[in-house]
Amino acid sequence: MQALENRIPPPLVAVLFGVLMGLFSRWLPGLDPDLHTRLLLALPLVMAGLLFVLAGGLSFRRARTTVNPLKPASASALVTSGIYRYTRNPMYVGFALWLLAWGLYLASPLVLLGVLGFVLYMNRFQISPEERALGQLFGADFADYRQRVRRWL
Repeated sequence: MQALENRIPPPLVAVLFGVLMGLFSRWLPGLDPDLHTRLLLALPLVMAGLLFVLAGGLSFRRARTTVNPLKPASASALVTSGIYRYTRNPMYVGFALWLLAWGLYLASPLVLLGVLGFVLYMNRFQISPEERALGQLFGADFADYRQRVRRWL
């Protein structure tokens, strides 16, 4: 399974889960709320997800370190300020919020399992390898940061 570690860009992983959620929503039982209700539920999550993604990217840019999730060993700084005081993975939280919004828009409760699938995939194949690399690069500083700040929220 190590062949999947840090191989697929996280935005693509999120899109793939979103596509699967859309496909499964056609075959799974759903609810029938009107478009206005679905948008009312989904849009705040889309906006919150956007804020997480932008805040994470901006924090990396300010620290002048890489945002490339496929090469965590090339990080030049451990970012612990800004949104990173609340979550170690704000961009992934943002993607999860987008998937949650998509699931609510689709109005098929079972497709919300796609969000769980995304989180599990990211934990195993993206975040765990990233954290190994950051531990090697930043040692005790990263260990302390890991103790203080949650992986997701």
